[in-house]
Amino acid sequence: MNSNIFGFANYLESEKELSTNTIECYIRDLKQFTNYLEDNNLADILNVSKTLILTYLMHLQKQGKSISTVSRNIASLRSFYQYMLNEGVISKDPTINLQSPKQEKKVPNILTPNEIEILLDQPDINTSKGIRDKSMLELLYAAGIRVSELISLKVSDVNLDLGYICCSKSNSNERVVPIGKIAVEILTIYINDHRDKFLKDNNEESLFLNYHGKKLTRQGFWKIIKSYTKKANIDKTITPHTLRHSFAVHLLQNGADLRSVQEMLGHSDISTTQIYTLVTKNRIKEVYKKAHPRA
Repeated sequence: MNSNIFGFANYLESEKELSTNTIECYIRDLKQFTNYLEDNNLADILNVSKTLILTYLMHLQKQGKSISTVSRNIASLRSFYQYMLNEGVISKDPTINLQSPKQEKKVPNILTPNEIEILLDQPDINTSKGIRDKSMLELLYAAGIRVSELISLKVSDVNLDLGYICCSKSNSNERVVPIGKIAVEILTIYINDHRDKFLKDNNEESLFLNYHGKKLTRQGFWKIIKSYTKKANIDKTITPHTLRHSFAVHLLQNGADLRSVQEMLGHSDISTTQIYTLVTKNRIKEVYKKAHPRA
């Protein structure tokens, strides 16, 4: 490994305290850039121009590299040359004002209301497991919460009388989200009649428990939704986040304002929420093409 790259790797580990995976990505990007320079008999890595770096980035794009990969390479090079500049190894940073390519906004994968009904009807509500699983699925769709928020809920976070739940990443960041009557009904049944079937320790506060009486894990819930997806025979890739996406889009399609949806989702930036408007706009285009005589 080039001694400068080796020194940069030590800096990332000791000073920046980055994860091993992140450091490996940075170093791999730098090695690939070095190989590109050597294979094409170009300048040394410490003597490159901004134009040469742009040429390399175009080379990556011609190879079919994704926008995210190209952006990560820019971040790796920028971090490396900043380090070299601060160390006094180079006098000018060739990545100054180098812009990352704009990420293409991907339209979220969602379920139709009918597909939601099919999926949520899969758990067998004649069993305690089925009641628990249906409660979780109904809550994901009713509140649009993340799976991490779902499994972190405590019994005290649920207000069945007023119909809302409290989600919080920390004590200083609490979010109150309303839930509909169907979710309230199934949660009432689960909490009153079935949660005790899983409970092993009366001090356990988690709302959703596994067979060991412990808080359900993210992996455990992934297995649950995967099994019901297969059972529902819906020809789409369904993840816990699919229900969150569907929640947001269905609200917007039925007249909810963007700010309210942003607040319910817990997005700090409304631009994150705006991605869901792409789905509603695509739906409008479809309706127009089908209905307008000159479409």
